[in-house]
Amino acid sequence: MRKLRRLEDLLLHIREGRYRLGPHVAKHMLQEGFTEGDVLRALEWGRELAIYPEDQRMLVLGYMVFPPRLRLPLHVVLDYATPRYVTLVTAFIPKDPYRVYSRRRLAVLLRFDGALEEVRYTGPKERYPF
Repeated sequence: MRKLRRLEDLLLHIREGRYRLGPHVAKHMLQEGFTEGDVLRALEWGRELAIYPEDQRMLVLGYMVFPPRLRLPLHVVLDYATPRYVTLVTAFIPKDPYRVYSRRRLAVLLRFDGALEEVRYTGPKERYPF
């Protein structure tokens, strides 16, 4: 069984500079306007929302703080499969910050091709208002 690691353990690697930025982090930083420092501060003051031990990944909710009183939520996905460093898989500004995402929903959020989910309704059309 793989070792379950906590955010406190991973922060030691991050503070010592033993982390790697994944391509999705860079993409979202450019698209959404936050920096590597914002991601690192969000991790420093963040909390675990979900741990996926079989994938050796973790979803963290942190905040980008803009003085005097503005805090914007930031989700960060960490990969700790390699014992010597942590990979920051992605970071994004969530629409619903306290929601724990299912694996399927998280996979859709991390898609890089920009495709939208297909929605199909089953049942009589008169049940749907549009």
